[in-house]
Amino acid sequence: MQQDNTIPQNGAANDTNSQLPTPQAPQYSGNNKSPKKQGAFLRFLSNFGVLIAAPLIAILLIQFVFQSYEVDGPSMQQTLQDKDRLVVVKLGKTISEIRDQDYIPDRSSIIIFHKVDSQDTNGKDRQLVKRVIGLPGDRVIIRDGEVKVINDQFPDGFDPDKLGEYQDNVDPFTPGNVDITVPFGEVFVLGDNRDNSSDSRIFGTVRSEHIVGELVLRIFPFNSFKSF
Repeated sequence: MQQDNTIPQNGAANDTNSQLPTPQAPQYSGNNKSPKKQGAFLRFLSNFGVLIAAPLIAILLIQFVFQSYEVDGPSMQQTLQDKDRLVVVKLGKTISEIRDQDYIPDRSSIIIFHKVDSQDTNGKDRQLVKRVIGLPGDRVIIRDGEVKVINDQFPDGFDPDKLGEYQDNVDPFTPGNVDITVPFGEVFVLGDNRDNSSDSRIFGTVRSEHIVGELVLRIFPFNSFKSF
């Protein structure tokens, strides 16, 4: 076969090298950090984020979900003893506040609440632990050592101590002379140690906004661990 050496009519020979791709200069993104350095930097950011987030999460949990308390005094004996360590759930209170509703714990529950116009020996607002006896709308009567609650469901009245599971831990005699209708948005509380407790017999009912939360666990002493 005869090789065609014909020169094109425009007088220029075909240069096969001109058809090859032009070499490209190396491209740089502007980030001259090595992968090893980048990995170390990302790990630093991750660890720093954990250090910042951990205390923030702890603060939010204590503020809105749960908190630990130590019992100070004998007012809840025999249910709780002095120096018992407790876990109190605040989630119900938080949800009620979000919904702009009163937080009213169940009858017989043990609650922590702020004692208005009262301070402890360190000058801090005092918080008390007591048991809920009367709910909004209840008429609470204490007479001749007995507690009676009257409401629409029990027009003849009932003894809340005998309905709860705590009866064996409460003094059978409740001193005082009380006849009060619990206002809406408030609760009537008593200590289980009825003969040695400052409670609603003395300072009146507790407003919902002053309630901190509800007792769920005793975690110390370890041999007395208990859920409520």
